[in-house]
Amino acid sequence: MPLSALGQRYVLVVEDEPALRELYRSVLRNAGFAVVAVEDGLGALRRVESARPQAVVLDLDLPRVGGRDVQRELKARADTQRIPIVVVSGTDTADLAPEDFSCILRKPVSADELVSAVQKCTATP
Repeated sequence: MPLSALGQRYVLVVEDEPALRELYRSVLRNAGFAVVAVEDGLGALRRVESARPQAVVLDLDLPRVGGRDVQRELKARADTQRIPIVVVSGTDTADLAPEDFSCILRKPVSADELVSAVQKCTATP
């Protein structure tokens, strides 16, 4: 059964730093989201294949497959191109095209900022 079928909005968190990954997962679960967290871009692409999230929280500086590559892959496919992507990164984001991402947050990010960005992305029009 898909996570979203349980009545919760499903969010995929992609963060290589274990403490941040767990913090984001906890904060979003406490806000009522169903959350799956993975540590790299390859894991993110595999996870999206098995369960379509309502939003992706994405670090850019990831091992194996980088965050920008994950974003390009998701946007290139018809079945995933509308998934909102919230970037949460400590690297320079000045060169990111705002139209490629739903929200761009710079680390450190507060719990309220993260929840607000994800809620905005997953709100039904």
